[in-house]
Amino acid sequence: MSQSPQTAIPLIVLFAGLASKPLPTEGADKPVKQVSVEGVTEYRLENGLTVLLYPDMSQPTVTVNLTIFVGSRQEGYGEAGMAHLLEHMLFKGTPEHSNIPQLLQERGARFNGSTWLDRTNYYETLPASDENLEFTLRLEADRMVNSYVKGEDLASEMTVVRNEFERGENMPHKILRQRISSVAYDWHNYGKSTIGNRSDIERVPLPKLREFYRRHYQPDNALLVIAGKFDVEKSLRWTQKYFGAIPQPKREVDRTYTEEPAQDGERTVTLRRVGEVALVGVGFHVPAGPHSEFAAIDVLNRILTSEPNGRLYKSLVETKLAARIGGSAYSLHDPGLLTLLAQAREVDLLEQLRERLLATIDETARDGVSDSEVIRAQQQFLKRRELALANTSRFAVELSEWAAQGDWRLYFLFRDRVEAVTTEDVNRVAEKYLQPENRTVGIFLPTDEPRRVRIPSAPDVAALVRDYRGREGVTTGEAFDVTPANIDAHTECFQLAEGINTVLLSKRTRGEAIHLDLTLRYGDLVHLRGKRSACEFLPDLMVRGTQELDYNEIRDKLDQLRSTLYSEGVLGQAQFYIQTSRDNLRAVLDLLGNVLRKPGLRAAEFESLQAQRIVDLEQQLKSPQARANRRLRRLLSPYPATDVRYVPTLDEDLTAWRKLEPQSLRQLHTEFLSGQAGQLVLVGDFDVKEVRTQITNIFADWKSQQPYERIPRDRYPKPSSKHEQIEIPDKANANFLACQVLELSDQADDFAAVVIGNFIFGGGALSSRLGDRVRQQEGLSYGVRAYLALGDRHEPWARWSAMAISNPTNTPRVVEVVDEELRRLLKDGVDEKELARAQQGYLQRQQVRRANDQALANILSTMMYLGRDMSYYTWLDEQIRQLTVEQVNSALRKYVDPNYQVVVTAGDFAGAQENAAAK
Repeated sequence: MSQSPQTAIPLIVLFAGLASKPLPTEGADKPVKQVSVEGVTEYRLENGLTVLLYPDMSQPTVTVNLTIFVGSRQEGYGEAGMAHLLEHMLFKGTPEHSNIPQLLQERGARFNGSTWLDRTNYYETLPASDENLEFTLRLEADRMVNSYVKGEDLASEMTVVRNEFERGENMPHKILRQRISSVAYDWHNYGKSTIGNRSDIERVPLPKLREFYRRHYQPDNALLVIAGKFDVEKSLRWTQKYFGAIPQPKREVDRTYTEEPAQDGERTVTLRRVGEVALVGVGFHVPAGPHSEFAAIDVLNRILTSEPNGRLYKSLVETKLAARIGGSAYSLHDPGLLTLLAQAREVDLLEQLRERLLATIDETARDGVSDSEVIRAQQQFLKRRELALANTSRFAVELSEWAAQGDWRLYFLFRDRVEAVTTEDVNRVAEKYLQPENRTVGIFLPTDEPRRVRIPSAPDVAALVRDYRGREGVTTGEAFDVTPANIDAHTECFQLAEGINTVLLSKRTRGEAIHLDLTLRYGDLVHLRGKRSACEFLPDLMVRGTQELDYNEIRDKLDQLRSTLYSEGVLGQAQFYIQTSRDNLRAVLDLLGNVLRKPGLRAAEFESLQAQRIVDLEQQLKSPQARANRRLRRLLSPYPATDVRYVPTLDEDLTAWRKLEPQSLRQLHTEFLSGQAGQLVLVGDFDVKEVRTQITNIFADWKSQQPYERIPRDRYPKPSSKHEQIEIPDKANANFLACQVLELSDQADDFAAVVIGNFIFGGGALSSRLGDRVRQQEGLSYGVRAYLALGDRHEPWARWSAMAISNPTNTPRVVEVVDEELRRLLKDGVDEKELARAQQGYLQRQQVRRANDQALANILSTMMYLGRDMSYYTWLDEQIRQLTVEQVNSALRKYVDPNYQVVVTAGDFAGAQENAAAK
């Protein structure tokens, strides 16, 4: 989905059949400590609630995650999608907390909810404080048992969920994956989509939904995780106060017992829909996540699907049959699927691709894998696991995924199992499970005698983890104040001899994590003509190999170093992002230096990337979102085709990418890239002196042949109000985009007022005016937002935009409602309470953003580019704190004018009209 009162929660009766819940009381029994593993401690309440505490004083935030052990696996006949629909409903409020999104927004929370096969969870990350933690625990305990689940909310939210369902219908790979699952399972609910069946979504009876809520949303069927910076004793006291007041239910939790029979022959499914992309997929039944064989299954999946050294990548992508491949083996409570997908370069190659996909899998099952492949896959897993541990909020949610399989300690046990996997283990499971009789793809082939792969039942998890104690936890960091003044006080700023502006912020972090953000700037209006596609392509090709290391070797080295290196290219910019750790920083910086100055730029990797880009663009031709976005950009930036800032059509983009040659990228790198202009930012646990010496050496004497001058972005005259509609057949989901140009600088005295005005209008997600009207009240859209975009911020103009997705039938109403709300905002203005909530929510959201080291690196890079330090945010935050209603309303009326709004909508509007007429 998805996206403070100081008094105790009155847990009250909401509808018939719910027992009255008493008020929280002080002095109740404390949660009882159960077990502790690697910094995570489990407690149990008398009513059955399991609580996990994971203190991390290096994070200035606290995350609360409430997981209810109900997903699509627990849904009965006519209940498909009910768990997911109920997740949406629990954001609709309780008598004590009537507007949950708004309350969370006011505290700067990053929040959401999600539903999966085995669980539903609700999580929020807030600035660390006693007040925020107590508020969040009070809120989660309240909505777990006291949510409204009202008929009028169901009417609007049903259409929102249906809209989310329709959005998924626009994604070919998602639909194909679901079809494979539905055919692979005869009886088990894993064959059903979590989002549900359209008719069940549309017709769910309110009493049945309420009964589902009462049955599953109880403390003995839930897990509470608190992670980050908090006081342990206070958190336990508040947990007991609010959750402990909920009585233990008298009913027994329903336990699912359906076991999928062994598959007795290959199955097939064919999906035909309008589009440009051809896909082939295959699914194999595999054991449950807690089963001892699943670690070997996970390693096998990585051996098959990793890029660029995976078997499917080599046999399908490198041979130019596929543009890309992918796969997954989800760890689940019950036996699941290993699913492998491949996207054809061309539709005519689909049959060849299918044959080669199955042949590669059969060869793996028959001939086995090598020791080096197993080691590489283990390194990949361990790198991802180590990097994830540096993110406390992510780790909190991750624990709940394993708890849904039976016990949270499986998270650590699975790591141990992956480390212990041998080549013999992988070969055994490959031979056992990668059999034609166990797969879903292709055609049915009868056999003379039954051949069935028996999938073992899920093990007894309680016995599995009973004596498990794990190992020592990762290195903890320091408490770090993320105020702009403190950030400035801890940064070292300087310019390298060649010209790169550098910011170093050294601080102790969890897992000694480090984030690097590098932007190289090059070229000008004249010398970059005709090179836009090459600029977008070059950084991605650079990270695919150096003169000494090919793509396989680079990926292996990054896995061994537990590090990531990503790139991005736009006109005149090459950007590189790294996440690593203190021990591996020197080696990763050496690798980055070679990527920058000695890239391989190999023809084979060029052809592979080019094919992927062409397939992506072909898919965008049928995408409402891509088509609408491209058209809006062209309307707002009508540069001539001879200008480097010209926005091409998708067809023009396709032509340019097809004509692109490797030599043009080599020339661009040789003549333009250098260390003469740009920004380099490091945030994390490192030695400043050592890093400074190393980066000085990396960029030393690296100069370009062509000059650099910032490319200005002119503000074109305000276009007249217009609405363009793009017809795209057979798309269940439509897109709405609206935008106008504002004569506004981010240093203007009234800039803060416009920022908060946008936040109130649509920047605050569900709690904004657009979120409340379009989604909450009328149920027209799953996603609706407003944005204030400033470009590169050197120019004194900005763009005010709104977006929404909807059913094509509802799109005209979306256009109408957004316009109504904008005009109402300008006419009636904001009020005191609305402004106060927005100020608090916006400022706390900025605090949460600065607490993320990756985001902080990006902020510091932008400030350096603009010649500023973090005092700008001190000024802006103070401006926002001091705002009055009069200032906000005056600024909005000064800059925003609906009569200059450009609107673009894209979708199957003709088809929607035909369907409506047929009904």
